[in-house]
Amino acid sequence: MSLPQFTRADDLVIAMQLADAADQITMARYQSLDLVVTTKPDLTPVTDADKATEEAIRTLLQNARPQDGLVGEEFGGVAETESQNAGSRYWVVDPIDGTKNFMRGVPTWATLIALVENGEVVVGVASAPALARRWHATKGEGAFVAFNGAPPKKLSVSGVSELESASLLYSDLVGWNERLPNFMALMEKSWRTRGVGDFWSHMLVAEGAAEIAIEPSLALWDMAALDIIVREAGGRFTSCAGEPGPHHGSGVSTNSLLHDQVIRQLNEE
Repeated sequence: MSLPQFTRADDLVIAMQLADAADQITMARYQSLDLVVTTKPDLTPVTDADKATEEAIRTLLQNARPQDGLVGEEFGGVAETESQNAGSRYWVVDPIDGTKNFMRGVPTWATLIALVENGEVVVGVASAPALARRWHATKGEGAFVAFNGAPPKKLSVSGVSELESASLLYSDLVGWNERLPNFMALMEKSWRTRGVGDFWSHMLVAEGAAEIAIEPSLALWDMAALDIIVREAGGRFTSCAGEPGPHHGSGVSTNSLLHDQVIRQLNEE
């Protein structure tokens, strides 16, 4: 029996429906006085909202796309390396990117949803209901942002071509290890730096509001949706070593014009 064939437009519709379901759960639990917070084995926090959101997405995907794989931050799934076989499709879900912000009542958090085909992200949605924003992209169709339910606006990265005129966004100075001196030098060369962090840094690059967003240690679910949104807005997304895509443990978004210079600076000896 042959598997059903879906267009990427169909997949985007499903991704948006997943984001709608996630928004309902996360906003109902955001700033709630009875939020349950526990600590995972890696010592990072997880809330009942993280778990409930991923469970809901998993149930919806099982019904809508039972033939697809799924990997999520809270409940795992098919190993990434196993999911890159020819013809494979799998969804990548971060139910709440920015859990620490969510816990403290800081509105900078989002549900990240992506579809990967043969190792490449082809659909991505980043939904940040506390910011009243949702970004999305489909391969070859551009990237868009909708604010407060308004019609989506097409995104385009900035045309800044000099590091001295660029805004650089990052999370903090944790996790840089041997690259920290190079990163500090990059900050000093940039026009402006801000510790925005998490998904929003990369979305601001896609919007053209900043030129560089860097995080030295990330998982696939932190990056998959961001990767395609940045690329479809005309930017580039690689690891700190310059490897394309979200599969290499770190994330660098730029407006493309500055990318090679940023990667060289991060890897100077």
